[in-house]
Amino acid sequence: MRIGQLARRSGVSVRALRYYEEQRLLESARTSGGQRDYPDEALERVQLIQDLFAAGLSSRTVVELLPCVSTGVATPAMLDQLIIERDRIATRIQDLNRAKTKLGRVIENVTAASVAKD
Repeated sequence: MRIGQLARRSGVSVRALRYYEEQRLLESARTSGGQRDYPDEALERVQLIQDLFAAGLSSRTVVELLPCVSTGVATPAMLDQLIIERDRIATRIQDLNRAKTKLGRVIENVTAASVAKD
């Protein structure tokens, strides 16, 4: 698939896809005309990259950990890093849930105060 098609299907800009290639996060073949040609699996890879970025992983960390995704094999150091990142994400989720609960209470209080005025 061409870069524009991958961009549309993934919701990621063409510029971002080029950046992923520069960072060795994504690979493409080249057509005889020099255009990028991505395999169908590239869509899933881009979605994983986006999820990992959204979870706070750096492109450097993602580059280091992506081989585990492709091969299903990890060195002890890679496994340690995977566990560290998973635990960091779990902590972040707990923090976000706490903030969500607090905002929910504020909304309830504001709503109750607004109804009481009426």
